[in-house]
Amino acid sequence: MITRRTVAAGGLAAAVSVAAPLIRRASAQTGTTKAGPLKVGSVKFGSLNWLIETIRAEGLDRKVGLEFAPVELSNNHAGPISLLSGGSDVIVSDWPWALRQRGLGEALKFAPYSTSLGSLVVPAQSPIKTIADLAGQRVGVAGSSIDKSWLLMQAYARKVANIDLAAQATIIYGAPPLLAEQALDGRLDANLNFWTQTVRLKSAGFRDIVTMLDVFDALAIKPIPAFVGFIWKEANPKAAQVTALLEAVREGNALLATSDAAWERVKPLMKVKSDAEFEGLRRAYLAGIPPPWSAAETVSAEKILNALINNGGTELIGSATKFDPQLFHVASG
Repeated sequence: MITRRTVAAGGLAAAVSVAAPLIRRASAQTGTTKAGPLKVGSVKFGSLNWLIETIRAEGLDRKVGLEFAPVELSNNHAGPISLLSGGSDVIVSDWPWALRQRGLGEALKFAPYSTSLGSLVVPAQSPIKTIADLAGQRVGVAGSSIDKSWLLMQAYARKVANIDLAAQATIIYGAPPLLAEQALDGRLDANLNFWTQTVRLKSAGFRDIVTMLDVFDALAIKPIPAFVGFIWKEANPKAAQVTALLEAVREGNALLATSDAAWERVKPLMKVKSDAEFEGLRRAYLAGIPPPWSAAETVSAEKILNALINNGGTELIGSATKFDPQLFHVASG
């Protein structure tokens, strides 16, 4: 028996060298590593939680050999901080941010999560019919003046209606849920919001005047690539677990696309106020399940980057950021 009293330094080294192969073999057999489970950052009430619940409930994580631990994030802004500080191994965020970080020397990778996007909505009885009617109106914009959808919507307005929305309308920036409430209360004439809030507004009687699909069509961007995806550090000791996560995500989405029971299970997480809202969120989520990333999506992403830069997005992207196709993870097979 080896004790602290009897072992010498050389004897301890020998004991460790003998035990190490046994430990490595045991770890390989159980699927665990010293690196620990994959830490996946997720906003508490975000759609990623619906998918995580499906993966766990159906045992898809065990099926693909995934060991992961969700990390609860307070909001979308917390994700990038968590990733860069090591609090999370993987987050869901947008590729323009990841591209900027890559330009700053942080080698990140991006795999698509969702193509779902918001739209510009107005109350059902509003006299506003087209984007040209927004001149002089109160327009709520989710996020800030450098929100990606807002920059692209301004480009659309200039192209199809020759108006400068930022100058000709009264713009109110704010958090997505807050702006949705203001729209419902009649304090906004129009609202450009994230897809989940847009669905909630439309279930309450709002209607689209411009969707982001309209914007991309006018800007000749096709196919439309996912803006939002899984982001992780390229030099990641848990690379095999990231691959397993992406496979579990694929299988989880396939199940959600076909199973009513899977949606009934996640319904409590969705915090819906009506069946119409539930069905709207379900349809929008399923419509946003992305295809595997391909060279065509990379070409479209570069077009989007140029459109953002040309329409005032330098603060968002960074003046020195260059397009780097190596950011995008292309699945093999």
